[in-house]
Amino acid sequence: MTLPRRMLIGGLAAMPVAAQAVTLPPGWPDRPLRIILPAAGGAGTADTLARILAQEMDKRLPQRTLVDNRPGANGNVGATAGARAAPDGHTILFTWAGTMATNPALHRNLPYDPQRDFEPVMLLGNVPNVLVVNNALPVHSLAELTAYLKAHPGQVSFGSSGNGSSMHLAGELYRQATGTEMVHVPYNGIGQGFTDLYAGRIQVMFNLVTGAQPQIRAGQVRAIAVLSDRRSVVLPDVPTTAELGMPGLEFGSWFCLMLPKGTPAPIVQALNALVNEILLDPEGRQRLEAQGLDIIGGGPERLTALLASEIQRHAALVRFAGLSLQ
Repeated sequence: MTLPRRMLIGGLAAMPVAAQAVTLPPGWPDRPLRIILPAAGGAGTADTLARILAQEMDKRLPQRTLVDNRPGANGNVGATAGARAAPDGHTILFTWAGTMATNPALHRNLPYDPQRDFEPVMLLGNVPNVLVVNNALPVHSLAELTAYLKAHPGQVSFGSSGNGSSMHLAGELYRQATGTEMVHVPYNGIGQGFTDLYAGRIQVMFNLVTGAQPQIRAGQVRAIAVLSDRRSVVLPDVPTTAELGMPGLEFGSWFCLMLPKGTPAPIVQALNALVNEILLDPEGRQRLEAQGLDIIGGGPERLTALLASEIQRHAALVRFAGLSLQ
């Protein structure tokens, strides 16, 4: 099985479009906005990004913007709430690759359709995964790791935060691209995964750059490559897979904004313009980039195109990994 060679953000890894004057539609918003987040409060990168965005929107709108955490069922609870909200522009879904591209391949009766039940607003950006190894593993480059795995098929394990997670699929993409064999070890909490990585009980891990940055900087693990086509702001010294001769090996978690289907076009356009303004603002941009976000921005059509291709890409990886529908 061969995956499309189009990168996760290939052709889309551009700066936001030029800021335009934001004109709010009459009567919008006339009450506080609600950002539904399909994750628990304080639950890592997504929650932090959503709260930064809400704070930046507060500076620019006459009404407050509140984050409504709706965890459960791998994000399906929150995404469903976003799809079923009133299409009046006062409820926004802040979501990511897992709920929009992976879940359709993992769940037989998904209670929402990522392409039919929402009005795409914006592709905010991508937080890439970084490939790290146990310090005792005798590899210091992507080529050395691939050669080592081919010489020791099935003897190396890689950890992730669970079956079908971004970390898991990143590992499957690497296995497929290199023709190597590794044993996948899913964890309920990635903290235990790092403990096992330090101890050598597993040897490899793929993790979002924000999650792995402290361990890399502390010298507890060795960074091999960022799975991206551009260097990460938070790990600028780590080469990318594209630089290392594997431009198809890009995988992370992209984040986006959606509105319920039927939301009036002027509201969609106004929200898109508002968030593009935040992405171009030096302060707002710096706050988001500090969380490992490679900013993209642009119009709703960019998100529409990405979603169509990513649903197919994630489905192919789920099949390759042998994961069954739930």
